[in-house]
Amino acid sequence: MITIPSNAKGLIFDLDGTIANTMPNHFKAWRKAVSPYGIDFNEELFMSLTGMARTATINKLNQLFNTKMNPEIVGEIKNEYFNLLVSETKEIEVVANVIREFHNKLPMAIGTGSTTEGAKQTLEIIDMQQYFNIVITSDDVVQGKPHPETFLKCAELMQVNPTECVVFEDGILGMKAAKTAGMMVIDINEYFKTEFIK
Repeated sequence: MITIPSNAKGLIFDLDGTIANTMPNHFKAWRKAVSPYGIDFNEELFMSLTGMARTATINKLNQLFNTKMNPEIVGEIKNEYFNLLVSETKEIEVVANVIREFHNKLPMAIGTGSTTEGAKQTLEIIDMQQYFNIVITSDDVVQGKPHPETFLKCAELMQVNPTECVVFEDGILGMKAAKTAGMMVIDINEYFKTEFIK
């Protein structure tokens, strides 16, 4: 069970791997999309990139592996694979319980590296869309995680001081973004372990 700090006045949730157990599907989809370019997309690499927007991920992989993948084409292939698996998505119960408990008690927002369309689809599949009026996605920011812009926008819209916000995250880049924003962080990996199947 997750305990919320007593001085928390607003809750911000990452989506993939935090509220929704989408990470195994993202992992499979990325592996399929980049394997033709000779990239061994393993769990460690995946976790180091978690939280980045799709185009930024492909640009980073091009840097790391000296490849010349077209972000638009490879991103679309990744998206197609992911959409085939998306209906299998389940909520991460330990976090979903916090959302249900604090709904209408504290302001809540989502700050995700997903697209607006992707976030909407995921929330509908796990039936949690009704809990969030504020959803900040990669379409709403200039700089994605690890830059703090995503979470700072959430705090601004919730009208809560960043230092009084708690961010729920599973990704290294997201946790870095939250800390840079001066927010409290709850590492979901301490409560829920994602299992990857290749």
